[in-house]
Amino acid sequence: QVQLVESGGGLVQPGGSLRLSCAASGFSLDNYAVGWFRQAPGKEREGVSCTSSNDGLTYYVDSVKGRFTISSDNAKNSVYLQINSLMPDDTAVYYCAAAWGPCISATYHKPRSYDYWGQGTQVTVSS
Repeated sequence: QVQLVESGGGLVQPGGSLRLSCAASGFSLDNYAVGWFRQAPGKEREGVSCTSSNDGLTYYVDSVKGRFTISSDNAKNSVYLQINSLMPDDTAVYYCAAAWGPCISATYHKPRSYDYWGQGTQVTVSS
C-alpha cells in the first residue's frame, strides 16, 4: 500500500524551528519528486518546496527561501523540511506529496502535479 506519513509538527513560539518528516512506505522515493505543501485555515493549499532524488535539485517558493530547507534520506525513504525563524503566518497543516519524475520548476508548487499525499501535520506558531 502506497503511503506517505508526515510527522514533526507541533506548537512552537515565533522564532523557533521545526523539522518535519515525510516517510514513504509501499514504494521507493527514488525517481520521485517530493513536494511540501501547506494549507492555512480558509486558504488554498500552497506548495512551498520540492526535491527529487534523481537529479538532486531543490526548489523553494520565494516566500520561504532562506528559512525552509528540504532534504532527503534515501536509506530511510524519507524527505524532511527544516523550518527556521517560524512566524505566525507559517501556521498551517503541512503535507508532503509525491509524483513520478523530477521536480518541474513551473509546476512543482501545484497540487495537481502530485499523485500521492500524506495526511498532514499541524504546525502552529504562537506565543
